[in-house]
Amino acid sequence: MSRPISRRTVLRGLGTAVALPWLESLGFAQGTAQAVAAAPKRLAFVYVPNGVNMAQWSPAETGTLGRLTGILEPLNPFKSHVNVIGGMTLDKGRANGDGPGDHARAMSTFLTGRQPRKTHGADIRVGMSADQHVANAIGDQTRFPSLELGVERGQQAGNCDSGYSCAYSSNLSWRGESTPNAKETDPKAVFERLFGAGGGGERAAARARRDADAASILDFVQDDARRLNGTLGQGDRRKLDEYLSSVREVEQRIERARATASAPPPRPNMPAPTGTPSDPKEHIRLMCDLMVLAFQTDTTRVVTLPFANDGSNRPYRFIEVPEGHHDLSHHGSDPAKLAKIAKINTFHTEQLAYLLGKMQATREANGSTLLDNVMLVYGSGLGDGNRHNHDDLPILLCGKGGGTIQAGRHLVFPKRADTPLMNLYLALFQRMGVPAASFGDSTGVLSI
Repeated sequence: MSRPISRRTVLRGLGTAVALPWLESLGFAQGTAQAVAAAPKRLAFVYVPNGVNMAQWSPAETGTLGRLTGILEPLNPFKSHVNVIGGMTLDKGRANGDGPGDHARAMSTFLTGRQPRKTHGADIRVGMSADQHVANAIGDQTRFPSLELGVERGQQAGNCDSGYSCAYSSNLSWRGESTPNAKETDPKAVFERLFGAGGGGERAAARARRDADAASILDFVQDDARRLNGTLGQGDRRKLDEYLSSVREVEQRIERARATASAPPPRPNMPAPTGTPSDPKEHIRLMCDLMVLAFQTDTTRVVTLPFANDGSNRPYRFIEVPEGHHDLSHHGSDPAKLAKIAKINTFHTEQLAYLLGKMQATREANGSTLLDNVMLVYGSGLGDGNRHNHDDLPILLCGKGGGTIQAGRHLVFPKRADTPLMNLYLALFQRMGVPAASFGDSTGVLSI
């Protein structure tokens, strides 16, 4: 019998700590009942801006999901792990006397359910976000209480939307009512945060050595890995090899992306490149991979990932949409513009499908997968970008929450009821073991 391995076991080297995924050895150490509990529930929020083409979003029938079409078609392989939820409302995303600024309110209220103060000065205020409510309660059980990822850089000051600070439309996670959690958009920085160890000087020295020698982070832990491998059974050895291979594959893709982004500029006096991938698809997928690695190693149990800031006017030339996203969202019912919005929306759900596929392929305790144990909310704080409405939002709940969620359904809550999106979060709080009597503008726990 293999010796017991703690879930906290890590492979260590100079400035490096590679956390391990769940191994069968953990089950041997703790017994069958505890082995099931060894796969914790995780919570993730993935945000998309500017609403969607709703005519291409909602399934025709409620109840059990049939074949998904339109924007949701890429999710067909995972529909047994997906709930499409209609009728959700963000009342605090509405003007409520504050005039225009729906994009700023859409993103800042998506996880807070609070009306943001209309200001572009330093006196911003909205409220703590749902991810931080959970992170504050269970964050001491993991290395990081939460992880804030992103793809599009934002600003923490300035006027970005009709008198609203750029902080509102750039941040999904809020530590407190006036303190946004800035997202990390550089995959390399996230990778170093996940796998670096020791003091700042030691980590910097290890990184400099790796860069100078074109070495992998795994080169620094190979002695530890070799010793551990000798104590594992055949199945665990195979799983450890697959995990370390996936870490190396992500590391290599990050380096390729940085090499491309760091190419000499075409003209002098050009600002220094950011180092983030120039290919939006690869950028999103790297962030998805990093989310999976963070969950797989139990480095954190709470992650946020907006695919772009709300109001983003990024063009999508690589899918033959050269116009800006925000400009197209004001489609005025033009069929050509609506078709291009649907292409952008479908691109985003393709990236969600990629993420769900990675989670489904990640095996955990008792034969379950990461997708079985996650609860991932995907959606936007706007319904139709042209109407700027904050009711009947496009919302998906993916994963089975450790067996606590019946998935594969289309649930529709009456529009006239203005059911707060926060009611869904109360239901997720319960499943994460941190119930709350209320949150934001909630009116009760959503029955899901």
